Amino acid sequence: MTNRTLFRSLALSALLGLAAASSAWAALPIQHWRQPGGAQVFFVESRSIPMVDVQVDFDGGSRRDPPAQAGLAGVTAGMTSKGVLAADNEPPLDENQLGEAWADLGAGFGGDASSDRMSFSLRSLTDPALLQRAVTLAARQMGDPAFPPDIWERERQRMSAAIREADTKPATVVSKAFEKAVYGSHPYGFEPTEASLAAIRVEDIRAFYRAVVLPCRAKVSIVGNLDRAGADALVTRLLARLPQAAGDCPALPPVADVAPLAAPALQAIPFQSAQAHVLIGQPGFKRSDPDYFPLLVGNYILGGSGLVSRLSTEVREKRGLTYSTYSYFSPGLHAGAFTVGLQTRPDQAAQAITVAKDVVAKFVADGPTPAELKAAKDNLIGGFPLRIDSNRKLLDNIASIAWNNLPLDYLDTWTAQVAKVTAQDVRAAMARKLQPDRMVTVSVGAGPAVAAAPATAPAAVATPRAPTVRQ
Repeated sequence: MTNRTLFRSLALSALLGLAAASSAWAALPIQHWRQPGGAQVFFVESRSIPMVDVQVDFDGGSRRDPPAQAGLAGVTAGMTSKGVLAADNEPPLDENQLGEAWADLGAGFGGDASSDRMSFSLRSLTDPALLQRAVTLAARQMGDPAFPPDIWERERQRMSAAIREADTKPATVVSKAFEKAVYGSHPYGFEPTEASLAAIRVEDIRAFYRAVVLPCRAKVSIVGNLDRAGADALVTRLLARLPQAAGDCPALPPVADVAPLAAPALQAIPFQSAQAHVLIGQPGFKRSDPDYFPLLVGNYILGGSGLVSRLSTEVREKRGLTYSTYSYFSPGLHAGAFTVGLQTRPDQAAQAITVAKDVVAKFVADGPTPAELKAAKDNLIGGFPLRIDSNRKLLDNIASIAWNNLPLDYLDTWTAQVAKVTAQDVRAAMARKLQPDRMVTVSVGAGPAVAAAPATAPAAVATPRAPTVRQ
C-alpha cells in the first residue's frame, strides 16, 4: 500500500469519527509544560481521529518589520517552503522536490506571518512510520531553509505584480488608507510596497529568521491522536535543528503600543467605481483586555451578526443604503482596529456614513436593548460548538490561548463568560474603548459630497426611505 493510498484510507476513518469528536473536544483538558530548551507546549489529546495538527508560533509577525522593509516577516515565512539545505548526509531539496516529498507523505507543512506571529503548521496522520517521516521533514524545513536568491527574486517580482494589480481595486485602496489613518507609524499599519520589497535582500531574510525562530521563543500547540510523551517527543524532534540560545533566551526589542487618535479625520479618495467603499474606525483594544467578552457580545449586536445587526437594520433595512454593513474588532498584542465597513452607491455615501456613525454613537452611549442582548448571547452560546468542530478549529483556539496567555480552562468557561455579560457591561466596555467623535472615516469613490462633509456626523439621522433593490 502506498503512502497516498494509506492516507486516503485513514482519512476516511478520520471523517467518520469527526462528528463524534467535535462534541467532546471542548471538555478535553489542555496539558501545558515547558521543555528544557524553553519551548512551551499546549496539548489536547484527541483519540477520535488518527491525525495530529501542530502549530508553532514565534514572536516574528509583521509588527517586527523594519519601516523600510514592510513585508519582511511574511516574505521570510513564505520563503521557508522554497527549498532546504543539505545537512546530516541528507541531500538538498528544491521547492519542487520539497512539495513532492510532502505529497508523498499525504501530509502538509507551511509557514506564514500575521501581525503578531510567525507560524508554522503541520498536519499528518499518526501512523507511526508516516508521522516520523513528516516530523523529520518539517524539522528540516524549519531548521535548514535554503532561502535561494533566485527564487526570492522571482517571488519579489510576483509579489510586486500582485501589489500593482491590487492597487487598481477600490477595496485595496480604502483598506490601505484606513490602516495608515488608524495606526499611524505603528507597524500594524505597514503594508508591503514595491519599494519595501526591493529593499529586502536574502541576507535580511536570513538574519530576521535567525533572530526570531529559536526554540526558547516557541509556543507549540498540538491537537491529535497522541499521548503526552508522544507529543513531547514530537516537539523535541520538530525543533531539534533550530539553533539553541546560549543561556537565557535573548529579549527582542519592545514594540510601542498603538497611539490613540487625538481628533477625527476624513479622507475622501477619488476613484472611478460603481460602488463607494467606506471604512470608519479607530484603535480598539488588546486581546488581553478584561473587557473582551462584553465587547464580543456588544459588537455582535452592533455589526457582527450579519443582516440582523443594528447597523444592518438601520443602514440597510430601514434606508436601503447598502446591501450589507458590518463592524468588528481586531485585538492583538496591541490595540487592533475597530472597523465599520460598508459599500454603497456614490450618491448615497454621505448619507450612509452619517447613519452608520450615528448608530455607533448611539450604541456606545446607550448600549443594547434587553431583546438584543438575549438574542446575541443565545446565538453566540448556541454557535459555540461550531468554533471547535474540527481539529483545525480547535488547534486555532489552543494556539490563541497559548499566544495570548489565556487561562487553560478558557474553552470550558467560554459560554459561561458570555452568559454573564449584562447590558451595563456592554455599555461600559464600549464607552471605555470607543470614541465616536474621534474616529477616522475613509471613503473611496464616494464623490464630492463626502469630501465636503464634516469629519463627525450630526446627532440626527436622515429620514428613512424605501429600500433600494440590488442584484
